[in-house]
Amino acid sequence: MHVSECRAHRRSVLVVDAKGSDWCTKAMPRARSLQRTRSVDGQAFAAIAPVVALLPVWALAIAVFWWLTTLFVNVSYLLFAGAFLIAGIVLFWQPTQKLVLRRLLGARRPYEHERDTLQRAWLVVAQANHIPPSRFVLAVVEADDVNAFACGGHLVVVSSFAIDNLSHEQLTGVLAHELSHHLGSHTVALTVAQWLSLPIVVLAQIGFFLQNIAHAASSSFAPQSKVAQKIEKVFVALLTAMSWIFLAALTLSQRIGNIVGKGTEFKADERAVDMGFGKELSSALRKVVDAGMGERPTNWRDRLISAHPPARTRVARIEGSMRQRQSQKRR
Repeated sequence: MHVSECRAHRRSVLVVDAKGSDWCTKAMPRARSLQRTRSVDGQAFAAIAPVVALLPVWALAIAVFWWLTTLFVNVSYLLFAGAFLIAGIVLFWQPTQKLVLRRLLGARRPYEHERDTLQRAWLVVAQANHIPPSRFVLAVVEADDVNAFACGGHLVVVSSFAIDNLSHEQLTGVLAHELSHHLGSHTVALTVAQWLSLPIVVLAQIGFFLQNIAHAASSSFAPQSKVAQKIEKVFVALLTAMSWIFLAALTLSQRIGNIVGKGTEFKADERAVDMGFGKELSSALRKVVDAGMGERPTNWRDRLISAHPPARTRVARIEGSMRQRQSQKRR
């Protein structure tokens, strides 16, 4: 069934027929690329490295939960661990991302004025790629800087600061960049790593919680008992070691992810340029630079912590890529 009229809240929008083919572009004539589908590029494979780093400690953490489960249900470790992995598939299901993943990431639904601004920019990006806008979930995270990220199979999160301070064109560039992460399958390994980290985080928190309880119990009930104090010290030491092992694994995975993430950012920038949004993305990044947030980290520790390449570097690469494409067209 075709829809012959484009209409929305005070503006024309994209409307697609039942087969997802015919687009109405009354108010937004920009359609600069063919329909784009997901693919798996080299950076998506590189993003598996943080997952590999998590696997040994995840296997240990999930064994603890398996042991607790066997107290009530007779189930093998392989079946229990496999069921947990399979359950992670639901994170790529759009309803789950709306109800669960969005909250796990600290994001929320856009307020009315944010939704209006986001949708207007998102429709332009979706149209340029011939993608139904409803295929992806837009969310907002409270932050005081220009930031955005993609996660799961359909989630695109934008900072409230970016929505309030970027122009319409700049916001389309940011959204095109995040869509590029999805189209390059960069978010798959990231989402898997987040799922694997859940039991690790829970056990680390339990370890620190029990450590505090042990301290309190020792202080209250056996302050004068040397035997109790020694038992308490051993118990606390074991809990502390367990917690720090889990946290160290998470930190290592994060560091590796940050290193790999720089490559995925450059790749997503390239895709955004291919979509025709290089100028808009470059403008948004220049705003980051002008705000003093685009400087290159000065020491190796900050470089490890930083998940994004310097904004200045990204701007230079994007504008260089656009000049190269323009020169190729002239030939």
